[in-house]
Amino acid sequence: MPHFAPITPRGLADLLIVRLHDLPGRRVVAIDGADAARPADFAHEAARAVRDTGRTAEVVSTHDYVRPASLRMEYGREDEFSYRTAWFDYDALRREVLDALRAHGRWLPALWDESTDRSARVAVRTAPTDTVLFLAGPMLLGRSLPFDLTVHLDLGPAALRRNTPDSEQWTIPALGAHADENPEVPDYFVRWDHPDRAALRRE
Repeated sequence: MPHFAPITPRGLADLLIVRLHDLPGRRVVAIDGADAARPADFAHEAARAVRDTGRTAEVVSTHDYVRPASLRMEYGREDEFSYRTAWFDYDALRREVLDALRAHGRWLPALWDESTDRSARVAVRTAPTDTVLFLAGPMLLGRSLPFDLTVHLDLGPAALRRNTPDSEQWTIPALGAHADENPEVPDYFVRWDHPDRAALRRE
């Protein structure tokens, strides 16, 4: 029966390092979580820990792969279905990051600048053969993306509401609907209401 054990962010990063030791070559790790869980922050922490072992590590945020505002907001600024299906360009993430990294040893750090609503205009980067790339953001699971490891940073309803800005509260039902309709069990499920007092689900 599953139970939960205390874990720190560094402890979680160390677990990933152990798993990655048995996964040589170019690998992609999903850090899935609502924006309120700040998945990119943990992805950067994990990447630093991986670099300390001598292995190359990079981070890509889904917010660098948003679609243009004209597509995101075609049905209004707070359309829940659009947030689930048209906000982030998951197809481009697969093409320009996951597939390109594995097939060609290169990847594109960003596609679209969310703040300026223009092309990010960044150069394609070459990945050494030992690269671990952390992809961080909401709703990564349940999309059949070919990750090598998956982590879900889970917020309970109260923590999710508390840590989501008022202007983004409308996204909360969309997150729940995506999880309900596209279930995927991550390799690591972590209760993340208080990251300094997180809890890892163990079977």
